[in-house]
Amino acid sequence: MLSVTDKIRIETVARKIGLWSKLHWLRIVFILLASIVVEQIATLPFGAVNDLARKNPDKTAFMVQHAIEAKLEGKRFKVSQKWIALKEIPRDVVNAVIVSEDGTFWAHHGFDWYELKESIGRDIEEGRAARGASTITQQLVKNLYLSPSKNPLRKLKEWTLTWWMEQKLSKSRILEIYLNVIEWGDGVYGIEAASQYHFGKSVTLLSKEEAARLAAIIPDPTDHMAGSDSPYVVRRSALILDRMEARGY
Repeated sequence: MLSVTDKIRIETVARKIGLWSKLHWLRIVFILLASIVVEQIATLPFGAVNDLARKNPDKTAFMVQHAIEAKLEGKRFKVSQKWIALKEIPRDVVNAVIVSEDGTFWAHHGFDWYELKESIGRDIEEGRAARGASTITQQLVKNLYLSPSKNPLRKLKEWTLTWWMEQKLSKSRILEIYLNVIEWGDGVYGIEAASQYHFGKSVTLLSKEEAARLAAIIPDPTDHMAGSDSPYVVRRSALILDRMEARGY
């Protein structure tokens, strides 16, 4: 049983701790938040990114998420994907995707700061997330390891892994993986499966116009068919072709 002296000592210490906490609550909050951030960063799949230099990825985070969503809805989910080397993909297809999704891909180091500034300005002006600024590397990181959510912690993970991926992989390898894993339809992943699904032929046989149409639906692949004449596909593919021509592609 505690003595009166011990009880007084404990109460005194408790009061001091309580007083310190009130005076330094902001510091406590900062320490807790910093600890969470450090823990989240420390557990990122840096090793898995390193392995991509010599090994193709298996299932992506987006594939897993889509499979879970389909199961919850009682739907059958089947992945259609066929890996193809970058050197076998026609230059028109590669160029169409680059001008559509990341015009400065070959020049930047993972982040397009100009586009990011423009995106922030547009978001503030419209009061919503109106314009995307993710590079191909950022999109690949998100597809492989993260979720579509837009919370600040997820964005910090994306930026950290984007920086790491740009250090460990060549631009050609990043582009090759990207073209083979991104979604191009319900359960359709990668450019070869996309070409078969939308046009009934291998990507090696695509025309420049068909390449532009496939690139056009990347932002919203489950709501659009590349071969359709919907206003969105017609307008966006024409814009991509104009950009390609302006660059001499």
